[in-house]
Amino acid sequence: MKKTIPVVLAVLTLASCSEYQKILKSEDMGAKYAFADSLYDIGKYRKSLKLWDQIVPSYRGKPQAERIMFLNADALYQVGDYYLSGYQFDRFVSSYPDSQKAEEAQYKAAMSYAALSPNYQLDQSETEKGLDQLQLFITAYPESEYADDASDRIQELSVKLQKKSYEIAKGWHKIMDYPTAIAAFDDFLSDYPGSPFREAALFYKFDSQYQYGSKSINVLVKPRLNEAIEMYETLIRYFPEGEYREQADALREDIDAILENYS
Repeated sequence: MKKTIPVVLAVLTLASCSEYQKILKSEDMGAKYAFADSLYDIGKYRKSLKLWDQIVPSYRGKPQAERIMFLNADALYQVGDYYLSGYQFDRFVSSYPDSQKAEEAQYKAAMSYAALSPNYQLDQSETEKGLDQLQLFITAYPESEYADDASDRIQELSVKLQKKSYEIAKGWHKIMDYPTAIAAFDDFLSDYPGSPFREAALFYKFDSQYQYGSKSINVLVKPRLNEAIEMYETLIRYFPEGEYREQADALREDIDAILENYS
């Protein structure tokens, strides 16, 4: 009996493929619609998409168009074609703003754009678009069942933008362009006051000022290191037991020793 099960499954699979190819070549749009619907229901999204592509033009302006447009967009979403799913969900919301599926469509459009967000080292235009779309969704549907997921995704994308900005500033520090690093860290701290990278940014801003001041010509050493002391005090005020406290204290001791020679 066990040996017959794979055989039966194989026959059913072949029959299904044969039926699919037959429907695909058919001119019967009703049959295509029914078959695409059944494929979607069992998670055969890629196959259903080939049929939706043929069906959509024939149903424009008809009562079934709303449902077909949503299922086509969702099949794209399920297979990870986020460029097209975002576009198609946007079209759906624009075409059927009062639809019962409008909320889900707007959510999935926003999540589609968010899914296109690349590694933080790359251009973040898609990340910013995803953030904008997710925020628009939450504004439109603050009580939505999807609101928590959207908020979590906003947080993830925001941290990615923060990391991008922080790493740019740290890059200036690494190549010892300290004035540019200080300015970049200032911008970062102003833009993202609650960032998880705040402590590191404050430390490397302080370190940049220390390096800048200690390597300056004699007349500029004292005023620049005094600025560094102010940055040190800001760091330990916010993070008295922070990760960088020991390093910061060591730099502060060095500053005091340098300044002592200028007394």
